[in-house]
Amino acid sequence: MADFKKIRARAANRKGGEVELTSLLGPMPDNAAVADVSDDRILSTMAERVFAAGFVWRVIEQKWPGFEEAFLHFEPKRLLFQPDDFWHDLASDQRIVRNPQKIKSVRDNAAFVERVSRDHGGFDNFLAEWPADDQIGLMAYLAKHGSRLGGNTGQYFLRWLGWDAFVISADMAAALRDAGLDIAENPTSKKDLDKVQIQINRWADETGLPRRHISRILAMSIGENHSPQSLRDYMGDD
Repeated sequence: MADFKKIRARAANRKGGEVELTSLLGPMPDNAAVADVSDDRILSTMAERVFAAGFVWRVIEQKWPGFEEAFLHFEPKRLLFQPDDFWHDLASDQRIVRNPQKIKSVRDNAAFVERVSRDHGGFDNFLAEWPADDQIGLMAYLAKHGSRLGGNTGQYFLRWLGWDAFVISADMAAALRDAGLDIAENPTSKKDLDKVQIQINRWADETGLPRRHISRILAMSIGENHSPQSLRDYMGDD
């Protein structure tokens, strides 16, 4: 495998220097701090990432106050008490993006959050206690038990909450392959995902960097060289 210092140097050179690169890495994640996130904010973040998948993120962000109102501020217990008519009417509610399948996922994920919260004294505790070196296991759990939380949606959900998550974007996967990791161009198999996890863990141990930053450095080291400002516009506060 390539030395991560060389990968970071290439990313810095592409972005205009180490200072600029560092400014693009985002805040330090803190898995323990996730234990302070309430169930309604967790469900809200889940829903936001589900609705953003395959859609223009900025549009979802701009409409989000309307989503909060329409979905009763994403309080799981309150949503689970709503009759079928409530969910049916949301399909014509102009405050939100009217996608019936994604609307249904909010109902399903409200039950998911409530169930996990009951078993762990809060969904936040469940996430905070999950080992940071086993993101692939957590992704599998979210995909199996949640609704529409597989693939990159689950990864972005974790990152948006502040969990130390890498995101296997096309550029990140390309950088891993370029560094010598034997994975598919689109690594989705359990075997490939385990390889990704092991290598990211190795670099985290070697560098002391959070996995989130390693992920971003990899993505910025290869592929189309987007300007720092365009990346800031795309990533927002993520």
